[in-house]
Amino acid sequence: MGLSAASLIAGPADAARLLVARAQKGDSDAFAALIEAHYDVIYRTAYKWSGNRSDAEDVAQDVCVKLGQAIASFDGRSAFSSWLYRITLNGVRDLQRARSRRTKYTDALARVSPERALPEQEEAATSGQLWDAVRRLPEQQRDAVLLVYAEELSHAAAGQIMGCKEATVSWHIHEAKKTLRGLL
Repeated sequence: MGLSAASLIAGPADAARLLVARAQKGDSDAFAALIEAHYDVIYRTAYKWSGNRSDAEDVAQDVCVKLGQAIASFDGRSAFSSWLYRITLNGVRDLQRARSRRTKYTDALARVSPERALPEQEEAATSGQLWDAVRRLPEQQRDAVLLVYAEELSHAAAGQIMGCKEATVSWHIHEAKKTLRGLL
């Protein structure tokens, strides 16, 4: 079931709201259209946060599954894109936590039985030393820098996604710049 002419005339924001409303009611075509319209943003965001294409693909797939489970809970208080960014950021964090636990397990196993240690996978090339350093920043600083500089969002839009005030985003970026000077 496609969009009506009236919904296309209404504009992209209205069309997105209509798709969301239809998807919330179980319309699989509307849900597929939402995924198709937002997949590239989900993947790009996951890649910028993880710095690894394989991880970004895993996160994007997980986000699509989570979106299917969570679409009914979207209440429209924020823009759908902001809500989707938040789900994507949480997906990246979940992957990073899982990797951290796996690394601790692998390191412990290597200390106990070196011959049984799991081989480490090589990380894909990242977009450079700066983004590597950004990924090592504390979580709030990293999120602020990536949203403002990588995603080119305003401080206000980044604050909406992060769940904080615009001034707080500015402070996180200021602190991140100080931290990055030390790291680089």
